[in-house]
Amino acid sequence: MSILRMPAVKAETGYRSHASIYSRVKDGTFTNPVKLSERSVGWPDHEVRAINAARIAGHSDQQIKALVARLHAKRIELAVA
Repeated sequence: MSILRMPAVKAETGYRSHASIYSRVKDGTFTNPVKLSERSVGWPDHEVRAINAARIAGHSDQQIKALVARLHAKRIELAVA
């Protein structure tokens, strides 16, 4: 697994600004960033790919919110294991 920083996330998703990504995080259609250091964050590459695949498949925002909830739960599960 690799962590994508903001420029890579924007390139993968097609969003043009930081604000676009953080707006999706706020409305629950994108996963929360992972804190890498005091001033940097990133996103697990598999989460970005999963959200992109759901968008491409035409999933609704409600379905994507459910996916995001599952991805967040998986993070917790992996951290405990």
